[in-house]
Amino acid sequence: IVNEVFPAARTLRMDMDTTRGKGDYERILSTFANEEADILIGTQMIVKGHDFPKVTLVGILAADMSLYAGDYRAGERTFELLTQAAGRAGRSDRPGEVVIQTYSPEHYAIAAAAIQDYNQFYNEEAGYRELMGYPPAEHLLSILIEDGNEGEAAATAAWAAGISGRFKEAVTIGPADAPVGRIKDIFRKQVYIKCGDYEYLTGIKDCIEESRDKENLYHSHIEFDFDPI
Repeated sequence: IVNEVFPAARTLRMDMDTTRGKGDYERILSTFANEEADILIGTQMIVKGHDFPKVTLVGILAADMSLYAGDYRAGERTFELLTQAAGRAGRSDRPGEVVIQTYSPEHYAIAAAAIQDYNQFYNEEAGYRELMGYPPAEHLLSILIEDGNEGEAAATAAWAAGISGRFKEAVTIGPADAPVGRIKDIFRKQVYIKCGDYEYLTGIKDCIEESRDKENLYHSHIEFDFDPI
């Protein structure tokens, strides 16, 4: 479509398909930096840490996709991504313009990113974390279960959630598929546990590990992470 609308423009594409070979990433960036192309189209990999002084226009498509990830940090990551992408335009003496395409223009992460208002985003995000009991307002224990057999992974996740559910001072979320539910032939399930008392969460983790030892449940890999960032 870009080539149809701008037939005279020299276009580069940068994504997983075009950067598979050794040196492809650097070659594409170097070509664009040397002004051998007019338009660079790519995925998130093009937005971080690159300085192209003559770039004056950045377009972001489907800016709200990352908002729907199963992660309490989705708003923060969306705001970070959008502000980084917007920062690629107007880095020299030429003014820059940023166009954001979204189906959720009212979401505070997108609205704050559109006007580059860090304080507005922080206040909204802090209120959300406080309301929902997510870090840093409360503590969170993430349990990741991995197994080559999806049924075993699901059963282990349900077992871990069942143990954590006995602890009435904590809130158990899940089990569910991890944000990346499968890597090659490994299935991944996730359980989250929220509590304001860090030591209480530590006790839940210890109880799960002790129960695993007693029941000799070692068919699935289990990974614990406190207050993931």
